[in-house]
Amino acid sequence: MPKIAFHVADTPDAQNAYEVLNKQYPSVSFKEADVIVALGGDGTLLEALHKLRPHQKPVYGMNCGSVGFLLNPFNPDDLKEKLRAAHHVTIYPLHMTAIDEDGKTHEAMAFNEVSLLRQTRQAAKLKIAVDGVERIDELVCDGILLATPAGSTAYNLSAHGPILPLSANVLALTPISAFRPRRWRGALIPCHAQVKIDVINSAKRPVSATADSTEVRNIQSIEIKQAGDNECTLLFDPDHHLEERILKEQFVV
Repeated sequence: MPKIAFHVADTPDAQNAYEVLNKQYPSVSFKEADVIVALGGDGTLLEALHKLRPHQKPVYGMNCGSVGFLLNPFNPDDLKEKLRAAHHVTIYPLHMTAIDEDGKTHEAMAFNEVSLLRQTRQAAKLKIAVDGVERIDELVCDGILLATPAGSTAYNLSAHGPILPLSANVLALTPISAFRPRRWRGALIPCHAQVKIDVINSAKRPVSATADSTEVRNIQSIEIKQAGDNECTLLFDPDHHLEERILKEQFVV
């Protein structure tokens, strides 16, 4: 039996699930563990990935929340067998470097997406470059986001961005309520590309940047690239494989 450490959401359902599982599988420290079991919703799993990234341990999520797209169904029986048979999926986060109006640099990781949003009633005006080449000199919008394949079914999908297979090796650059250019619906860019976004007239049209749950306000510019050396491993039941779920999501009508 692998040594298990639990990361548990502060909700009644997750806490009750932990009590049941911990009686059968006593928890060890994150450092000692062979695998991390996250109990909660998708937010709890992302929280676990951020918190436990330095430990480089695989994470098996069990849904005790609402949506649970990145999680397995909660079932306290045969956890040992589930972990043994689990399918391993490697995901790569995005690294965000944002500079605010005071010139301060902020860095953060995102497993789902990095998003920029206007902070006031006025639309944001953004300049976008990919690998040093300016692609849009002025995008007037509510915001824009860059999503990973694992995060493409989250905020990106709500913003009418494309769903990305995990093996696609591309990122989705998706505008949020774009006003000009009206016909631009976003772009697919190589996973190794670097995206730079400058805020035009940031004093009058302030913009915030968010990497998963880390928010930076009043930014002047931001650079985003894949953190290829910070991969994490998610574990999924064979009949609940993430690649298949992403594929199915594209046929939902």
